[in-house]
Formats: sequence, structure tokens, C-alpha cells
Amino acid sequence: MPAFLLLPIAAVFFLITALRRWAYRSGVFASSRLPVPVVIVGNITAGGSGKTPLVLWLVEELRKRGRHPGVISRGYGGSGAGPRKVSRGDTPTEVGDEPLLIKRRADCPVFVGRDRVAAGRALLAAHPKCDVVISDDGLQHYRLARDVEIAVVDRRGFRNGWLQPAGPLREPVSRLRSVDAVVANGWDGEAAFRMTLTGERFELLGKVSRGGTPNELAGLRLHAVAGIGEPQRFFDHLSALGLRFEAHPFPDHYAYGAGDLSFDGDAILTTEKDAVKFGELASLPVWVLPVAATVTSDRAPDLAQFILEKIDGRPSA
Repeated sequence: MPAFLLLPIAAVFFLITALRRWAYRSGVFASSRLPVPVVIVGNITAGGSGKTPLVLWLVEELRKRGRHPGVISRGYGGSGAGPRKVSRGDTPTEVGDEPLLIKRRADCPVFVGRDRVAAGRALLAAHPKCDVVISDDGLQHYRLARDVEIAVVDRRGFRNGWLQPAGPLREPVSRLRSVDAVVANGWDGEAAFRMTLTGERFELLGKVSRGGTPNELAGLRLHAVAGIGEPQRFFDHLSALGLRFEAHPFPDHYAYGAGDLSFDGDAILTTEKDAVKFGELASLPVWVLPVAATVTSDRAPDLAQFILEKIDGRPSA
């Protein structure tokens, strides 16, 4: 169906979204505040834009500055409503793929739940030393009061610029004027901060001490699997490393099943987010490419210091 035919529904979606945000801002609907500062890392588009790598970067940078961050998330793809603590031994079907990845990579307190307020309270009850909560997604979860809002925009930008279901937007582009910081992940628009994702060394799934370089994998019959917000971003990364492969894109948060990973070849290349869902499904060796975010800015301070100044320097709005 042509997107323009969905514009009347998008107009209704816009009205509901605008009224809901107004109701929270005006006090008609009550927002709940946690006893520690809350930093939202979200976006205005449906699908992934690089929020989780930015959350991992923030956890590390805030720790370097003496803070004790915890992370809350909806736990998309998980089986429970929550709130629930995420442990390293959990499965994606229990807690969601992104929270499990954050727990395994950052090893900080992570709680999931559809109600972010309840998840935040549960996290703080279990970890009283936590002094800042980072919400992975939740820009539109207005029931949770926030001290800092960060919006991530990836290289796809806003596509046709229309709201759902006619386009990809959860909120109008004008919403970016009210956030505290915009982080561009490959987007060439105006943003105070820019993020790049780097990663060159692969890890063999199930073998903690076994790593591999692109040169070691070159010449093999490779299959690249990605079920993230923009699979092509992963495939382009592999091509930039000089690898040749057959690409297999899947929807974001895809739950892999028997047959999805049955390929004729030598190895599978995939993302960390996908790898946590593979289990024993793959018949070929699986090489996982961890990536790390780097955030830069032409201005001072850097993003982590900017956040600390926002939460320490003056009362939140």
C-alpha cells in the first residue's frame, strides 16, 4: 500500500501523540521521579538507531568519572512484564536481546519491565549504590520523569518524514528541539555530538579465548546474518573490512529458529545482539563482531561531562 494512503491514520497518531505529551507536561497525567537522576537514550524513529552501543559507552564513561550507573529497558522480546533483574545466564526470550547484551558487556545492574518506573525502583532497591539510571529507549515513556534526554539519529535520517504508519516516526522531527542532546550515528544533519562504531576483531561464539582478524576469515565461504534496526549497516562494516559474504538480513529483534541458520559454507558472521539468540541453532562456526562506540564533539564538554553538568549543575526541569 502506498504510504500516502496511510496519512489519515498518521494524522490521528500525531494527534494522540501530541495530546499525550501535553497531558504529561501539563500535569494532567502524572510522571514519577526516581530518587536518582535519569538519562533517557532514545530516538524518534521506529527501529534501532544505535542506542544500545551509546548506552554501553555512557556506562563506561560515567564509571570513569566515579559514578555507579544502572540500566533499565523495556526488555523487548522478553516473556515477562517485569520488573525483572537481568543476569548473565538469562536468555533473550526471558529478558530481551539488548538488555542481555548490555548485562554481558557492561556487567552493571540491568532491570527490565514494561513499566520503566517500576523497573527503576526495583533496580535501586536491589542496588542502593546506583546513583544514575540510564534508560535504553523510553523517550516516549513519559510516565518516567527524566533529567536528560538524548536522541540518536542514524544515517537513514527520517526517511519520508511522516509519522507511523505512513512513515517511520514515533514523534515529529520538531521533537528533537526539546531534547538535551542529539547524537548523530552516521547522520549528516545538525547534531551536537557524533558517534562512530568501530570493530575489527571477531570472537568465535562459545570460545572466549578465540579471536580472529578479517585476514584470517578472508577466502572462506561466509554468511553474514543481522537482525538489527538496519542490517545493511553491519554488512557495510564487513565490506569495509575487506570481507566477501552472502548477506542475510532479518527484522530487528528477530527470534531465530530451526532452519534460519542452515547455510552451506564455512562460517557465519554476526552481531553481538544476534549472537545472544543463536544458541545451538547454527551448524557452522559463528564469528561475532563486537563494536564499540566513540562519541565526539566540536564543542566542550564531551557528552558524558555534559550529562553530569546537567544533572549536577542545576535542578532538572
